[in-house]
Amino acid sequence: MIRLCTVSAIALAAGISVSAAGAATLNVVCSNEQAWCDLMAQNFKIDTGIDVAMVRKSTGEVLAQIRAEAGNPKIDVWWGGTGDPHMIAAAEDLTEASGVDTSQLLGWARNMTDMTDGKAIGVHVGLLGMIYNTEVVAAKKLDAPACWRDLAKPQYKGEIQVANPKSSGTAYTELATLVQLFGEDEGFKLLAEIGANVNQYTKSGSAPGKAVARGETTIGIGFMHDMVNLKKQGFPVQIVAPCEGTGYETGAVSMVKGTPHKEEAKKWIEYVISADAQSAGLEVGVYNIPSNPGAKTDPDAPDMASVKLIDYDYKTYGSSDTRTRLLERWDAEVKNAGGQIQE
Repeated sequence: MIRLCTVSAIALAAGISVSAAGAATLNVVCSNEQAWCDLMAQNFKIDTGIDVAMVRKSTGEVLAQIRAEAGNPKIDVWWGGTGDPHMIAAAEDLTEASGVDTSQLLGWARNMTDMTDGKAIGVHVGLLGMIYNTEVVAAKKLDAPACWRDLAKPQYKGEIQVANPKSSGTAYTELATLVQLFGEDEGFKLLAEIGANVNQYTKSGSAPGKAVARGETTIGIGFMHDMVNLKKQGFPVQIVAPCEGTGYETGAVSMVKGTPHKEEAKKWIEYVISADAQSAGLEVGVYNIPSNPGAKTDPDAPDMASVKLIDYDYKTYGSSDTRTRLLERWDAEVKNAGGQIQE
């Protein structure tokens, strides 16, 4: 499998589509965890006979690539990552409707399809939260965080890690969540105060949680399903749903406009929204909330009913103008408040 992914990555980077049999290879860019990307590529090949050239990138990177390649795409399908950038790609006519039947999916997944005129389909939900290392908190005699506002406390100076919202859909979800919770001016004030305690802005949204698990930082911000995976591996971590309420992502899948491999792309989309494919994520520690009601879930996975959620405004915060304006404001008011930017 490692050899397949390496060869596929080279093929995708070069913008070519070949296979041993001379048939088309489906170029997929994946914004999920690497193990999940690899497993899906492997299972899809086994089940359909179609080769997959798979590369893992954060959502901001993918959106930038699709924009740059408009009219001459090197990517056939974009799978995973937060819904906001998928909605932006749809609005900018960078993706196209696949015609896949979504009637079997849960309402929030079909809602994503409706909002994008069929161009993006919901594949999972991820709830935003915090994670802290219980051993480090005890050793440093720190209070355990319970709320977003707690992260601004001086005691957490240099103790927090979060991703860069310009590259990470996870971090953009955090930014948009705080703006919706507290209002834009107050939200940015809090982001800057939290930023003063940040030691690093990572490229990937799941990286802060992994750093917390290893004891390299005390507190991380990310999606709870990634944190459940770490806790189930035995790391000394605690997961927190912020007391004020929190936002969430609707991960999506989209067909890139102009792909020469429409039939293969449609098969991929049909596959990733199937119950069997979504159930397979449990094999590699994927504990998000699947869009297919027939998919298996884990009892330790996040539960939407038990977490105080905001009414996340996808129409507003999934628009290109809003995203651009908020990221520019983040650059001006938050970026230099604290941590280093991981390149």
